[in-house]
Amino acid sequence: MIETILVVEDDQAIAAGLERNLRFEGFEVLVAHDGERGLELALDRAPDLILLDVMMPGMNGFEVLRELRRQGLESAVIMLTAKGQEHDKVRGLDLGADDYVTKPFGLPEFLSRVHAVLRRKRRFEHSVEQLCFGSAEVDVKARTASLNGVPVEMTEREFALLLFFVRREGDALARQEILNQVWGFDYFGTDRTVDNFVNRLRKKLERDPENPEHFLTVRGVGYRFVTGKDPRDKTETKP
Repeated sequence: MIETILVVEDDQAIAAGLERNLRFEGFEVLVAHDGERGLELALDRAPDLILLDVMMPGMNGFEVLRELRRQGLESAVIMLTAKGQEHDKVRGLDLGADDYVTKPFGLPEFLSRVHAVLRRKRRFEHSVEQLCFGSAEVDVKARTASLNGVPVEMTEREFALLLFFVRREGDALARQEILNQVWGFDYFGTDRTVDNFVNRLRKKLERDPENPEHFLTVRGVGYRFVTGKDPRDKTETKP
């Protein structure tokens, strides 16, 4: 299956060069020269990877990325920018970018990063088509779940939260980060919103919701998801 890459770059010479080289690599390539059109194409076509320039007139790359994640698009994103400041890189990664390339860049390294991001995406998608942990089974494509073989109903938001935990398995995740990534930066929720949804996942997917083995509380931080109980988690308790 041919993978699709969307190039969102207002410099038409750079965009044309990227398009030509990516097509040579065997990708289908879409091109947008401003953020608004890039957002429209991304939501319409759901490409495998988006190469997203930061400094564009009108809607900049950060704004495009924020809206893409708010609307639940999980395409991989590599940010392109002429800026090298650390805070710009951190901002892009915090918004959900997968990698960050500073212009000007060498083509071999750039293509290597493209292939690396897509390889990680493929591994993740393959690993979560059928997800099993404890007594729970989740079919990600069908968006169905069961506990001990009994189907359980899950909302779209609960699924989004579950998949975010799976992507970040083993990481201690702050409640605010969970809110930003799952609900969006424009959502005015509280820590309690996250707590309530985690409790829902525990009730639906844990063998013993009162003594969770997978959706763990990290005191003073937030939560951590593991597929199997880890001895390190003996100090983590339910809120």
